[in-house]
Amino acid sequence: MKISKQYVEEGLDSVIHLKKRESPPVASITTGEVEAKIIALACSPPPEGRVRWTLRLLETTVVEMQIVEAISDNTIGRLLKKHHLSLT
Repeated sequence: MKISKQYVEEGLDSVIHLKKRESPPVASITTGEVEAKIIALACSPPPEGRVRWTLRLLETTVVEMQIVEAISDNTIGRLLKKHHLSLT
């Protein structure tokens, strides 16, 4: 709806104040249970032959373990950052 039309039909308050979204634009693929499994995996010893976990290694391992169907390394990085965890 155009601003001028909205102003005429609904008044000044509706133009100035934005409506809150009822739901996020994209549903999150991680639930509390999924987050807990990923964090537990990241805190576990890395696979044999690896010195440490990387985001991409976590990504492939999480999908292989069928914790989720698909997840990006960026999502895993944000999840770890949200919980103040680092892979270094």
